[in-house]
Amino acid sequence: MKRRSVLKLTADGALVLLLGNHQIAKGAGIVAVRVWPAEDYTRITIESDVVLKTKQTFIKEPPRLAVDIEGLALNTALRELVAKVKSDDPFISGIRVGQYTTASGANAPSVVRLVLDLKQAVLPQVFALPPVAAYAHRLVLDLYPATQIDPLEALINERMKESTSASHDPLGDLIAQKSVKKPEKDVKFGTLPSLAPPSKTDRLIIIALDPGHGGEDSGAVGPAGTREKDVVLSVALKLRDRINNSVVGGNPMRAYLTRDADFFVPLNDRVKKAQKVQADLFVSIHADAFTNPDARGASVFALSDKGASSASAKWLANKENAADAVGGVNLKAKDVDVLKAILDMSTTAQINDSLHLGRAVIKEIGGVGKLHKPHVEQAGFAVLKAPDIPSVLIETAFISNPDEEDKLRSQDYQDQLADAVMRGIKRYFARNPPLARNRQI
Repeated sequence: MKRRSVLKLTADGALVLLLGNHQIAKGAGIVAVRVWPAEDYTRITIESDVVLKTKQTFIKEPPRLAVDIEGLALNTALRELVAKVKSDDPFISGIRVGQYTTASGANAPSVVRLVLDLKQAVLPQVFALPPVAAYAHRLVLDLYPATQIDPLEALINERMKESTSASHDPLGDLIAQKSVKKPEKDVKFGTLPSLAPPSKTDRLIIIALDPGHGGEDSGAVGPAGTREKDVVLSVALKLRDRINNSVVGGNPMRAYLTRDADFFVPLNDRVKKAQKVQADLFVSIHADAFTNPDARGASVFALSDKGASSASAKWLANKENAADAVGGVNLKAKDVDVLKAILDMSTTAQINDSLHLGRAVIKEIGGVGKLHKPHVEQAGFAVLKAPDIPSVLIETAFISNPDEEDKLRSQDYQDQLADAVMRGIKRYFARNPPLARNRQI
């Protein structure tokens, strides 16, 4: 018999037999395992052909999470899960898997225990997702940091490091124009600091960039296998660099990405992230697909509170709004319904400003490629519902069109798109100077 080691996990004496690779027997049930590491949170997904029931225990010292999964046979897929954790994962240092045994030594052959050794304290969420799209049943383990990072503070610190002037603070006006009554805690987005108003200087212009999809949600896929989530992230990173090196009316600009890597962000959270940094504009970037491969051209959309401007706009909005089901949202999270209600309070002024932004952007995009329609369309896109931020969604091209898929894969064309959107943003601000920040968040 091969030698096996044991690990004591709980005070009641429960043990796990840790199995080596040669001891993990093939079994039915597991379809795939995936790990999505990011600074925001790390997600682990176990996809199965049946619903998996779980019990979890969090141990503080040293930090680790034990998850018991019922009705699961050990197989090679779980061995792959162990190997999928990378050394640079912000939260997980390693995963161990084994057959659960009781203190008496009796085996529980239908119960598998995962032990996640952690690099820091976390706020775990464990939940199940029903089959949707190409996915079977999914068990999701989300690990959020217990100590949150404030995105606004991070932006300020990043900009301060780049300041070359010792005579004044280039972020003074940004801080001076904050109006925050008290620190506000949020599980996913951190604590907003109380900021004292110093003397007025420059005003930082913040643009929230929202690369669509990510993580479990690949978005549309082209004939050659190009994934929407990869293309739009690449375009967003290029646009970020242009924004961070730009000035409008003497004021420095700073881009904030709702995701800067391959991980999933729920639609409402994308909007909330932009609100947390008090963004001046919100630009969501996509590359759609259609059943007809001949469909081509870029489009720009704004929010509508009176129905979609066309049947195709309504179809696209419904498709994009379904991203949460594919990407995987924990519907048991306490703030989901409340947040949806808040973000449904769109305003006429926000929609009008969004239309102005959309017209400025579509004019520039039309100079580098074909437009699907020459005007800004409107529909009920969930990511455009911030009541206080002009917001547009850009469909850069139809990734389902072979010719446009080739263009989207081209670094040169991605550069042209980023340049065009940058010019559109500057065109908008030339006619609509940013207002003083005096709103609550």
